[in-house]
Amino acid sequence: MLNLDALPLSRKQLRSVGQATARINLWHGSVRSGKTIASLLAFVIAVATAGPSGLIIVCGRSLQTIERNVIEPLQDEALFGPLSRHVLHTRGATTATILGRTVHLIGAADTRAEGRLRGLTAQLAYVDEATLLPEGFWTQLLARLSVPGARLFVTTNPDSPRHWLKKGYLDRSTELDMRAWHFKLADNPSLSREYVDALAAEYVGLWRRRMIDGAWVVAEGAIYDMWDEERHVVDELPAMRRHLLGIDYGTTNPFAAVLLGEGADGRLYVAAEWRHDARAAHRSMTDAQYSAAVRDWLAKLGVAPEWTFIDPSAASFITQLWADGHPGIARASNEVADGIRSVAALLAAGRLLVHRSCEGLLDELPGYCWDPAATEKGEDKPLKADDHSVDALRYAVHSAAHEWRHLLTARPERTAA
Repeated sequence: MLNLDALPLSRKQLRSVGQATARINLWHGSVRSGKTIASLLAFVIAVATAGPSGLIIVCGRSLQTIERNVIEPLQDEALFGPLSRHVLHTRGATTATILGRTVHLIGAADTRAEGRLRGLTAQLAYVDEATLLPEGFWTQLLARLSVPGARLFVTTNPDSPRHWLKKGYLDRSTELDMRAWHFKLADNPSLSREYVDALAAEYVGLWRRRMIDGAWVVAEGAIYDMWDEERHVVDELPAMRRHLLGIDYGTTNPFAAVLLGEGADGRLYVAAEWRHDARAAHRSMTDAQYSAAVRDWLAKLGVAPEWTFIDPSAASFITQLWADGHPGIARASNEVADGIRSVAALLAAGRLLVHRSCEGLLDELPGYCWDPAATEKGEDKPLKADDHSVDALRYAVHSAAHEWRHLLTARPERTAA
């Protein structure tokens, strides 16, 4: 029923499918390495051969991620051939039907999701991106898999080597009823060289080792360790095609606005910055005063940004800007790790430069570090100190990432002398 000619499987993928007979079966490694297709194939085979007792469960960070990462691939006829017509789901519903069996879809964004598992008896479970789930939910899920012969199918990208999944399970796989398969990007035979090169260009440093090499490596030291003032700071700016604005809102903490421009030479530039530190100035500002100050600053620069991406927690300030008629207002994408990766990719590729006048950002970038206490817990979190301009930069860069990713592989354009 599977269209294997359209999607050739590697020996490693086929071997993992055939060997996925343990209580816990884990596919881990880089993005787009083929681990998801192999795990889904193994899961579907298990559904087809499962007995009538016990529930079948699919878990993920949210219902939306389950639909995107599990249900939609299973419904793709190019991948799963005629079998795709036997995967039925109404978007937003908490159940699906796979090969005639009811499958329960459970999102687990926080520890409260653990309660959704209590009282269940399951025979099969599939977990998408396990490192994003709370440990308590995982423990409860294993306890629910109590039918004889019950099996768990798991996929994840690598995280910190101190993560609970790595320490408690992957490192102890030989002690447990568990099998694990490690995948690298090169293990996926269906990817073109051009795509592999483009994807590799998007990941640098920590994320390159995790997402391309599939390594469980620790986040430590400087976040932007590729930052080089001689390389990344400029005294002059080229002509700009467009501007974006990122704002990190603060009352007692500094307020930072970072103006990002797309240069005619195919690079992004932090062209200007406006900051107000209430503690240093001994003067607080209201939302209306901040709005007026930012708009006056932009007017003096002669710039009208297409979009202004604002700290999503700053609801009152967003409302004030709307009331004042500021155009193109949007809540910033606030996925911290993904946003850091976006900025890091541009810096590493030499595609993001900073004008020397942006003193607040230039002060913060070299000292922007991972929180060692969070690292000890297996978490990747920046140290919450001196991070206001870097947050504003992250908002502007990551919120518009889909518009600049092509710059990572394109050749810089030459400007007229």
